[in-house]
Parts: sequence; structure tokens; C-alpha cells
Amino acid sequence: MKTARSLTFLALLWLSATASAQQLPEIALSVNGHKLTAEVANTDPTRMQGLMHRRILPEDSGMLFVFPEIAHHAMWMMNTYIPLSVAFIDEKGTIINIADMEPHTRNSHPATKPAKYALEVNLGWFSRNGIKPGAKVEGIDRAPPAR
Repeated sequence: MKTARSLTFLALLWLSATASAQQLPEIALSVNGHKLTAEVANTDPTRMQGLMHRRILPEDSGMLFVFPEIAHHAMWMMNTYIPLSVAFIDEKGTIINIADMEPHTRNSHPATKPAKYALEVNLGWFSRNGIKPGAKVEGIDRAPPAR
């Protein structure tokens, strides 16, 4: 009986995470002509959840974190199954720095300068597309504001 309750709880938790992920607004972005669709995490709960507990991230997809303030933000990978790369982006849409992140770690990956946004994509997406710091993220100005 305890196992059945545990499985029910895990199923509800998974459904809850999936449902909340589907409710996030999406935005079309482009970097150096490479297009991607990003879910937007612009509230405290969605920024805290991020891509945790997900098993896949479709190619040319990601998550854009919109922060309420420009600061030295940092990301980590606790409870995240997908290897990711993150680009920290200033308020004008220019990439400040890019970091590769390994799943299930608590290593801090910080912005090297104050950032307004962070864009997480599958590990290596930026390098495969020749995207480096200084590149401009087009469409970021259409992101919903931080709340």
C-alpha cells in the first residue's frame, strides 16, 4: 500500500511539473540567424523551478529567465537531468558570457557582469552554432517583464 501511495504521489508531482511547464509563455528568439523557441520564466516560482525534473529539451528550444533586477545572477543544476549551456545576457540583448553545466550539480555558474536575462539550452547549442559572448539575442525585447 505504501508503494502505491508513493507512486501516486510521484505521478501527481510529475503531472504538476509538466502542467506548469506547459503554462509558461513562449518566445521566438534568434542568435546569429539561429532560431529557437524559449519558454519564459519570469516569476519567482518559474525561475526557481527552471528546467528541473525534465528529462528532455527539444533541439532549438530553451528557457529564458527574466530577472527583476540587473545583477550578477548565477545558475546551478540541482534536480536537473539535462546537460545545459547557459548564456547570461544584458538588458540590451547582448550575450555577456556562456557556461556549460552538468546535471545534478550544485556548482555555481555566474554571470561575469550584471545581467538581466539568462538563456538555457541543450549543452553545446551555442558552440555548435558559433555563438560567442558579444552576440546579440534578437526578440528578447518581446519577453514578458519579470514579476
